[in-house]
Amino acid sequence: MFAACWSVKGGSGTTVVAASLALVLSRGDAGALLVDLDGDAPAVLGLSAPSGPGVGDWLAAGSGVPRDGLARLEVAVRDGLALLPRGDGPIGPPARVEVLAGLLASETRSVVVDCGTRRRAPSPSGDDPRAPILAAADHRLLVTRACYLSLRRVVAGVDRPTGVVLVSEPGRALQRRDVEDVVGVPVVAEVPCDPAVARAIDAGLLAARLPRVLDRALGQAR
Repeated sequence: MFAACWSVKGGSGTTVVAASLALVLSRGDAGALLVDLDGDAPAVLGLSAPSGPGVGDWLAAGSGVPRDGLARLEVAVRDGLALLPRGDGPIGPPARVEVLAGLLASETRSVVVDCGTRRRAPSPSGDDPRAPILAAADHRLLVTRACYLSLRRVVAGVDRPTGVVLVSEPGRALQRRDVEDVVGVPVVAEVPCDPAVARAIDAGLLAARLPRVLDRALGQAR
């Protein structure tokens, strides 16, 4: 499985969903790799901020890096799960990201990429250096709340998901079926807002003890 997670509005829970999905997938025989293009994955997983280079540095180094250079940057999270941290430098250029996308697509492990928040094409030409990741992924998962403003941005955006991870909140007028009608793809997982998730993250325990609400919901998205 090669999944790219993104949202169109900050605070949607993309990093939590991506990290939790990687934790679920890490139980498979091959394990899993979480790729952090946004920068918050270590904090969500309860890890110290990586002091070494990361994806941004590998991209900036160009084609001169050793073949195993990317693997050297991985940080162990727990048995079966490794993290490729964000590092410094921009995510780009697109041609270099295409190389990264190809390497991730050839991984024997399950791969989950946290692409962060993406609203629209960032330039008149429509270039987005993260686009090759989404193009290569076989699961493009939009993480969203049932929020009118968020769904408007989805319709106006440049990325078309293959599925939606819906973070559901009590009291919302819009429901699962409304989200599916607007986005045009199925909700593959529905994650209810639960204080247990916030407590696990605040205590740095997400990787050690994934809350049942996340485990159960994201197990359906595989």
